[in-house]
This record gives sequence, structure tokens and C-alpha cells, in this order.
Amino acid sequence: MAEFAIHSAAAAQTEAAAEEVVPVVQTAALTDPPSAEDGPAPTAEALLPMVTAEIDPGPQQRVLVVSRGDTLAGLLSDAGIDDGQAQMAIASLSRRFRPNTLRPGHEIAIRVSSDESPSLLEVEIEPEAGRTIRATRQPDGGWTDEETLADRDRFLVRAEGAVDGGLFPAMTRAGVPAGMALSLIRILGHQVDFQRDLQPGDRFSILFDRFRESDGGDVLGHGQILKASLTLSDRTLEIWRHRNRDGDVDWYDAQGRSLRRSFLRTPLDGARISSGFGRRSHPVLGYTRMHQGIDFAAPTGTPVYAAGDGTIVSAKREGGYGLLVRIRHANGVQTRYAHLSRFARGIAAGRTVRQGSVIGHVGSTGMSTGPHLHYEVVVNNRAVNPAQHVQPPVRLAGAELTAFRTRQRQLTGLAAGFATANEVALAPN
Repeated sequence: MAEFAIHSAAAAQTEAAAEEVVPVVQTAALTDPPSAEDGPAPTAEALLPMVTAEIDPGPQQRVLVVSRGDTLAGLLSDAGIDDGQAQMAIASLSRRFRPNTLRPGHEIAIRVSSDESPSLLEVEIEPEAGRTIRATRQPDGGWTDEETLADRDRFLVRAEGAVDGGLFPAMTRAGVPAGMALSLIRILGHQVDFQRDLQPGDRFSILFDRFRESDGGDVLGHGQILKASLTLSDRTLEIWRHRNRDGDVDWYDAQGRSLRRSFLRTPLDGARISSGFGRRSHPVLGYTRMHQGIDFAAPTGTPVYAAGDGTIVSAKREGGYGLLVRIRHANGVQTRYAHLSRFARGIAAGRTVRQGSVIGHVGSTGMSTGPHLHYEVVVNNRAVNPAQHVQPPVRLAGAELTAFRTRQRQLTGLAAGFATANEVALAPN
């Protein structure tokens, strides 16, 4: 009965709309009579389909906002989209964009049909300013994808300053985006012990690229760090980003030596050493014994990174170690990460990890007096000092070294323009 009332009301609205149109047609006929070639004036019945089409709402547009823990599949499911359609759209988008890189605050625009069982017609995402990814359903049921880049100009930007209260806050105050600052700290972690080497008053200088709307408009986003220098009390470090002929990107010092070592010196950000390698009085047991690793004090939940490429041997609770991850590396090396509060998602025996992958989070499980990471390096079943376990770097040579030197000269020349501005226009990528 209710359904009939709704349809009746809609029909009455349509008839009323048709009645309102008829006098307009009649008036037009009086002032400008149709010729014989035009045929008779349209009737209300003839205009009815046109009016009905005008009040049909058609496809509907919706905007889905990503929150913490959301996935693209889950958002589409919550919007009432059939799983099969959602998976086809996601597969189309995935050719240009990784859905697992969505972050809280990202917006996803969808277009759906107005049928009782809505069909997904289009999905649009802007993963970064000025870059739009769109997947569209075709009449045959297939999906196509496209990427649109707004017209933009590329600039070289310099940020510099003194270390005061930590390197990360000093860089962000100087205008370095937070994600870029964290990335640089991880890169420098190959060569700098932030607890011992960094002192108040040390200085940094960073060159990175920035994208603006054409003709110097609003900032659309940032690219990559191209060069950074860190002046310590006893030395100056310079690092340069270089892409080799195979397309691989790595970091090198001013002489073309790779910064990448087999193992990170510090497998987490912003930590301080609370206990070194060697004999000590155990804080819980109360007697002196060998401390087979280094302790890094850090807040609970701080991400812990794999110190090198390897395979997870185990990720479980092990007595006084608490939650512990063991990673097997080449040449008989194993690293261990203890007292974790939790393991990272997907961390389990047999999984391969890359240097810098998040494997867990700082905690105080097991025999521990406070939140910290206990980090061990074991070579052929013998514990060694993690601070001293390094291998010689790889150095560029031949054509690669020549290309590296050329790029150094180009950036040095461009940096001369900073005498009058903090941005210098660059050629497009």
C-alpha cells in the first residue's frame, strides 16, 4: 500500500509538470504558428517522457573519506557496492595506484547508478595534489583506467638550519615535509649515531624538489630529497641521490660511495642508547653478566625496522626477551629485536623483509624495566657489538661515476640561484 502511494505521488507530480508545460506550447503556437512542414504542435502526452527524464535523478555522486584502518574494498562495501564490482574497479585502479597506500583523510569519489541495486560506474582518487586516478566502467562491463596530471612546474628548494632539540623538529621547522624528514633520518642512520654524534648547534642543509601549479601557483606536492649535508662538530657528511642506468635509486657520499650498508646502526627513529654492549649489572637480576646487544630507549609503539635484508626465523614470545623477532641474513648473520609491544602486520616465520621494513613496535615485554628495544647481532652463533658490525661500501665506477659527477655539478650550479630566492625553477622530470 505504501509503495502504491509513492508511485501515485510520483505520477501526480509528473502529470502536474506536464500540465504546466502545455500552456507554454499553446502560447508559442499563437505567436508563431507552425508551418505545414513542422507538423502539429506537441501534445502533453508527447512531452511526458521528456519531463520524466528531467526529474530522473540519474547516476549519483558520493565522496568516501578514508579513516584509520579503512581499506578501499571495505569502503566500497560499506557504500553498498557489490564485492564483484568493487574488486574489478580496484584491479583497474591498481594498474596506476596501490590501494594500500591510502591514508586517513584521502577522499574517494564514486559514481553509482540510481537503480534499486546500484551499480558502480566510476571511482576517482587523488593520491597526491595534482594527480588524479580514475577507473570507469564500460558498457560491456569491463573497466578502463586513466591518470591525469595537472599542469605543474618543478622547483629546487633549499632548507637549512641548526639542530636544536633534535634533528627531526629542526628540519620540519625549516620547511622540510615531515615524511621527507623521517626518510632522511633513516638514510643518515647508516652513518650517524644520533645519540652520540649529534650535538646542539650542528647544522643541516637539504635540497629537494617541489611542484607548483603552472606559473608559480599553489604547491601541489613535493618530490624527493636530492642532496643533504649534515655538519657535525668533527666532520661534515654529504649525501646525494642517484638513479643508475637500471632505474635503481640509492644514496652516495660526495665521493660516490654507497651509504647502504648490510645493516643499520640504529634500527629505529629518535631513540637514545640506554645500555651498550658488554658486561654490566643486570637491572632486574641484580648481578653482573654479559649484555649481548644494545638497548635503545624509546616510547612504547615506536616502529622498529629490519636492520638488513633477510628472512624472519621466528616472531614469538621467548622468556625474558618478551616478544622477540629473529631475522636470518646472509653470511651466517642473525639479528634479534626484543621486548616488543607487538609485531607488525604480516610478520611471521618465513617472510622475507627488506632493510628498513617495519617488523614490530617498541615495548617492555619480558624481563624489562621500561619501554626500549634490545637489539642483538649474532655472527656464526656468536654475539658481536652491533655498533661495530659494518661492511665496506660499494663505490660507483666508470660511466656511473661520470653520470654521478655530472649530476653533482648541475645541482651545485642550480644552488647558486638561492642568493635571491629559496626556490629555483627546474626542467620538468
